[in-house]
Amino acid sequence: MSNESKSKVQGEGDYEAARRYRKEVEEFVEQADIDRAAHEAAPKSPAEQKELDDAERAGRSHAKSDDREDHGMDEDRSGPNPRANPQRTS
Repeated sequence: MSNESKSKVQGEGDYEAARRYRKEVEEFVEQADIDRAAHEAAPKSPAEQKELDDAERAGRSHAKSDDREDHGMDEDRSGPNPRANPQRTS
């Protein structure tokens, strides 16, 4: 096995790819107008919103767990779900 092939880790351990990705994300966050991008990505009509909601629902039906539960969010994503992390009263 050559020295070059030993240094190139592939798959989930591909350090070079991880470094490139991290650098590109950092550059995007520094340079991009995130608010404008989010506004431009927002649904343009109620029909488009319904289509996105339907697609999300279909995707979540195949998931092992529901992210909203994992992160304590309500169904409508308006804020923390008190049922997800109930506070002890005793």
